[in-house]
Amino acid sequence: MSQQGTGVTHRLIAGPAGRIHLAEQGTGPLVLLVHGFPESWYSWRRQLPALAAAGYRAVAIDVRGYGRSSRPTAVDAYRMTELVEDNVAVVRALGEQSAVIVGHDWGATIAADSALLRPDVFRAVGLLSVPYAPRGGPRPSEIFAQMGGEEEFYVSYFQQPGRAEAEIEPDVRGWLAGFYAALDGETMPEPGAPDPHFVARGATLRDRFPRGPRPAWLSEDDLDFYAGEFERTGMSGALGRYRNMDRDWRDLAGFDGAPIRQPSLFLGGSLDASTMWMADAIDAYPTTLPGLMSSRIIEGCGHWIQQERPAETNRMLTDWLASLSV
Repeated sequence: MSQQGTGVTHRLIAGPAGRIHLAEQGTGPLVLLVHGFPESWYSWRRQLPALAAAGYRAVAIDVRGYGRSSRPTAVDAYRMTELVEDNVAVVRALGEQSAVIVGHDWGATIAADSALLRPDVFRAVGLLSVPYAPRGGPRPSEIFAQMGGEEEFYVSYFQQPGRAEAEIEPDVRGWLAGFYAALDGETMPEPGAPDPHFVARGATLRDRFPRGPRPAWLSEDDLDFYAGEFERTGMSGALGRYRNMDRDWRDLAGFDGAPIRQPSLFLGGSLDASTMWMADAIDAYPTTLPGLMSSRIIEGCGHWIQQERPAETNRMLTDWLASLSV
């Protein structure tokens, strides 16, 4: 084990597809933190010490394909069932029988499906930015192909291996800065501007990124860290999650419409497209999340909720955790 940062222990453990990197701080009941795209364990840097101070063993992982975790070459290695088993492996490797799992962005979906598929391990689930929506309806690729009219939805744009990589990898640092700014509550494009979630035919995603300042939460050092990780690993592992949505739809057919019954939390940003587009999913929570204990939309906040509003996020997380039966 090595120490990198005050109070944070970094280590590698064995997982189903190789190694899983985690950052750990504190002692007490285990809280597993799962990041989204295009991020890292580092996205939880302001939550690790807060949770540790509140008496929890906070563990943030690099999801498979990111950072210092393993990056299989096969696209289907990034299907949801594999990522759920990675999370189970982390809990077991840490000597625990159960954990609370909290996720942001894709991490919220991974956390939700971990709770759905392994309720024996994940006793409560917190979702940031992306609401829970049970499996159902047409296959995802068909839905996304119908969005945008003459433009292409970013999820469809990410499907073809190598296509998004060719856009991002020649200038990872610049692309990340633009992507983060495009979804931040203070730096996102003005209402009425071309939507950065869509790509014009023959164009690239970055063509619609804002050209102004970086988000306030993204320092030079922060951007250096994120860029350094993806410059070293490339983007294919991270994009693998998008390229398995139809496989997930098939794999989870037995859970069509299934609710998550464990105690749960949802936090979203009022300016986040995920919150607005999935308003019906939030309205359905009495049915889909019957164990929901707290739900909050933070005014003026964009997509990067735990980085844009760390103090509020930490307070709501610790209040919710304190209300759970340990």
